Amino acid sequence: MSSILITADMVLLPNRVMTRGAVLVAHGLISDIGDAESIKGGPDTRRIDGSGLILSAGLIDIQINGGFGHDFTHQAGAIWEVGARLPEFGVTGFVPTIVTSDMTAREHLRSVLAAGPPQGYRGATPLGAHFEGPFISPQASGAHDPAYLRVPSDADPDVARWSAETGVRMVTLAPELDGAIELINALTSRGVVVSAGHSAADRDQAAAAFEAGATYATHLFNAMPPLGHREPGLAGAALADPRVTVGLIADGLHVHPDVVRVAAHAAGRDRVSLVTDATAALGMEAGRYVLGGRDVILDRDSVRLGDDGRLAGSALTADEALRSFVSMTNWTATDALATMTSTPQRLLGLTDRGTLRVGLRADMSLFTPEMSVVATFIGGQPVHGPWR
Repeated sequence: MSSILITADMVLLPNRVMTRGAVLVAHGLISDIGDAESIKGGPDTRRIDGSGLILSAGLIDIQINGGFGHDFTHQAGAIWEVGARLPEFGVTGFVPTIVTSDMTAREHLRSVLAAGPPQGYRGATPLGAHFEGPFISPQASGAHDPAYLRVPSDADPDVARWSAETGVRMVTLAPELDGAIELINALTSRGVVVSAGHSAADRDQAAAAFEAGATYATHLFNAMPPLGHREPGLAGAALADPRVTVGLIADGLHVHPDVVRVAAHAAGRDRVSLVTDATAALGMEAGRYVLGGRDVILDRDSVRLGDDGRLAGSALTADEALRSFVSMTNWTATDALATMTSTPQRLLGLTDRGTLRVGLRADMSLFTPEMSVVATFIGGQPVHGPWR
């Protein structure tokens, strides 16, 4: 495999932005980073000119339920088909999410992840499972099927097998439930990122979860009590705790743009994690789809439960989320890109990707200054864009 040299007007490094920079890739890894005039490569090096563009680490979406007609909860094997399309939106890594369901669906996803990709796969990398439930509040279950709700003290047998080693990257739970604090302690000791969400917790219950080791808040403001000036609830506790990263769905529907702006300024550059919460409706035409066995309807720009009209995930793409977030907050494109690169990298404890650094995987994307995706590279190889 020949080396690849990518130049761009702006190269986003971990702690600075390099103007007219270059990244040299060899054997799927970043081998050198420097000024575009100083890094030349060899005679067999393929050169890609990103003049006028921003080169960033590839995007990481840590909450995606499916896409292109496929629902991961009931079609775990579809992670490869969906993953093959995600580079179109600049995504090079994702955390497939299973909503509240029976243990069969969760075990199936773990087995699919363990088996690895099909031969010749050239898509975004699934980084482990996100189990959103079943330990969530009946008062804040949202689009989840209440028939499968559980409390941690009465867990299904598969919970004892949840760990980073067995493919479980993240678990969303309601910290006020019986046994939740004990489960947070157990999961974090096994390398699982625990998130507070779909919860009726008050401020003290949420703070107890963060003290026990929960480090994330799932889709802030959604499926939790509103932020009040006397009772800040889960949302306020998460924003006030510097150890906690907050997830946001920046589609203008799940959270009002003014509130997105408030949360972004309260959390700051290093604690905002943009997610799509995309469903099977992603990339599809208006119509009826499925989320965890429940009918959802895509109508124009929203996905809602078929029976009562509640929001049920989205059809948002990662690059759309970035553009929307920038328009809501006036953050720079480079700061916004951190919400789907270095921030999820740090949250998930990834050591092989998520930033542009020598020795890491060459998973990268080229963007216009307006945050449109021009090209995406997996292991240094172009999988989307004009150089494919």
